[in-house]
Amino acid sequence: MQAAILPYSAGWQWINDGIQLFKRQPMAMFFWSLVTGLLITITYLIPLFGQMALIAAMPSLTFITLNACRHIEAGRQIMPGMWLAPMRDAVARKGLFRLGLAYLACCLLGGLIATVPFLDSLMAAVNTDGRIDEAALLQAVQGPFITFAVIYVLISAFFWHAPALVGWHHIRMTQALFFSMVACWRNKWPFLLYGVSWAVIFLGAQFADGFLMQLGLSAATAQLLMTPVNLLIAAVLYCSFYPTYMSVFGNNYARQNDPTPTDEHTPPNAG
Repeated sequence: MQAAILPYSAGWQWINDGIQLFKRQPMAMFFWSLVTGLLITITYLIPLFGQMALIAAMPSLTFITLNACRHIEAGRQIMPGMWLAPMRDAVARKGLFRLGLAYLACCLLGGLIATVPFLDSLMAAVNTDGRIDEAALLQAVQGPFITFAVIYVLISAFFWHAPALVGWHHIRMTQALFFSMVACWRNKWPFLLYGVSWAVIFLGAQFADGFLMQLGLSAATAQLLMTPVNLLIAAVLYCSFYPTYMSVFGNNYARQNDPTPTDEHTPPNAG
């Protein structure tokens, strides 16, 4: 399957297209951002297994997001029953489940590769009596974090487009991973701009949080004020996933198996 090669500026265009999608049905995507945020919070209440379940669920959550964006682009009003409708396809569900397990395995392997070379320095941060030297630990974890960040970029390239390819077109997982990797490599400069732009946006939100506290607001108040802002930013981020796929693989291919809403209460062409 041929992946388009886009100019560097496409990285920002994807974000702009995500903003336009969000503006068409802001409450629907804000709701999805709230739901995913709640899921993340719940998984962190379950040590280790919660995070593993979240990682394994990421391809399915991404596929649900892509379908919501497709409905918005088509002018369909998103109804409650439409959110989980994409997972009713048994073939897609099975493929996404396998993809989730593969994603989890790759993340765990990446974490292991990033940690093993630094085990000595990590262990040195723990004193003989079991106490942890926080300063030494912060210094020791820098290496694993940077190494894993590099590895995760590679993992993301393989899995970025895979949920759409597996879920919409029932492509075999190995082929989907290969196609996704090739597409990301061919568009590495747009993806670099895309990633840097989102990093700047999220850092800006963090600076705004700190600025509110410098004005004298408590940490709890500042967090309360920034929560809807962070949810809005996340919603636009989710909306931007869709144009990254559509612009690379093309509208015609993506619409071969265009899902039609089966919810009987869904109004046609609702704007």
